[in-house]
Amino acid sequence: MSDDEEAAAISAPSIRGGLSPEASRLFRAYRTISNMLSKRGYMIPKEMREMTPASFKQRFGDQPGRESLTILVEKADDSTNQLFVFFPEDEKLGVKPIKTYTDRMRAENVGNALIVLRVDITPFAKQAVQEMSDAFRIEHFKEAELLVDITQHQLVPEHQVLTSNEKNELLKRYRLKDTQLPRIQANDPVARYLGMKRGQVVRITRPSETAGRYVTYRVCM
Repeated sequence: MSDDEEAAAISAPSIRGGLSPEASRLFRAYRTISNMLSKRGYMIPKEMREMTPASFKQRFGDQPGRESLTILVEKADDSTNQLFVFFPEDEKLGVKPIKTYTDRMRAENVGNALIVLRVDITPFAKQAVQEMSDAFRIEHFKEAELLVDITQHQLVPEHQVLTSNEKNELLKRYRLKDTQLPRIQANDPVARYLGMKRGQVVRITRPSETAGRYVTYRVCM
């Protein structure tokens, strides 16, 4: 091993906070999920909000079983609005784990779930999720999509989803129908991050050299 290779091998664990590459990826995804849920209005335990690589390793180990990362949270303003986060072991998520998850959701009366995919989801599993959409809202993100929190990027302005009352007040103030607002697609990365539903309105605040800040609104379609 050359001197450069030896130096890289020594420094790599410190860059990952002492975690293995696999554990480091899971920690980064876990941290992004924590921020995501907080911005959606869910109550996040202190130990989850402040988790470091060291505390992640202490809690889950250096080779964490993905199922052990399962999270259950509830909305700050509605304790009946709960959400599971599942981390399936399968490289490609199939129908069988979907049934396992929905059985658990039904048993615990939880209507929402996020699934963090190792790699992808099979077409049959995706179809199963769509067929269950009347009973459960199940979103899925690839692990690779969560390694970086897109809302922390300096080029992504602040997004805040309006409540129903805030939306109605906005439309009344400007004498608009929501269809007259500029649109944001439901598959937009930030809309997905915030869990936006069709018809919801998001306030986007950008810095402005002249006005200090510039505010626009978009409706999810």
